[in-house]
Amino acid sequence: MFWTGRWPLAEGDKGFMDALTPHGGFWTMLAGATPTVIFVLSILGFMSLGCWSIIFVKLFTLTSARKDSARDYTVFQEAESLKSAMQALGRHKQSPAYNVGALAFEELMRMEDSELEPGEKARIAMDNIRRVLRQGVTSELGKLSKSLSFLATCANSAPFIGLFGTVWGIMNSFHSIGLQQSAALAAVAPGISEALVATAIGLGVAIPATIGYNFFLGYMQSIERELVNFAGAFLNRIQREVTWEPREPREHRPRRTMAREGM
Repeated sequence: MFWTGRWPLAEGDKGFMDALTPHGGFWTMLAGATPTVIFVLSILGFMSLGCWSIIFVKLFTLTSARKDSARDYTVFQEAESLKSAMQALGRHKQSPAYNVGALAFEELMRMEDSELEPGEKARIAMDNIRRVLRQGVTSELGKLSKSLSFLATCANSAPFIGLFGTVWGIMNSFHSIGLQQSAALAAVAPGISEALVATAIGLGVAIPATIGYNFFLGYMQSIERELVNFAGAFLNRIQREVTWEPREPREHRPRRTMAREGM
């Protein structure tokens, strides 16, 4: 007797295969699922919808923010003066770099209107502007990273939610065995189907959420570099152009680095 390429199926095995692939398909299987499994699948469905919505929105938003930040840094460096630079940046007010620069420029105007002595004004102004720039960068990054925590939550929790549905389906299968007093595969097949679907959907939610979250983290790091560079260029231009900034002889000026400046 030669092997024909198909294994012979017992009567119980045929019932098992029929139960795993119902004639009505996925929706027929859901109609016969327990309320707990349906509830788990509903949660995963809403999580998947939220994840894909955030992914599409953030893909457009972060791409635009990165391009705007890189462009505005170049425009700011090529401008002849601080005033002309801010006027050029004002053409794209949705840019994160413009929002950071506008906060620092407003602080600069307030310090120029103050009645402090030039030396004291210069010392206080640079510290204030440095803090405002840091706050502006943090604020813009916070706006851009909004909703990314939902992706991280879905990436971490969706597999466990799907696992809960899997465990519940297996428990239901063993319960069916006890009620029918039969260990045939047909008795446990519906519960196994529910369990497999819950696991698959849980992974289907977690995998795109994980990829999207890690991908957008790279975007955020790139935008942060551009904004930090812009903040440093803003400070350098103030030190060069503001008239009330006291000038020390070159040989007595302390050499500063960006790290010491706190930016």
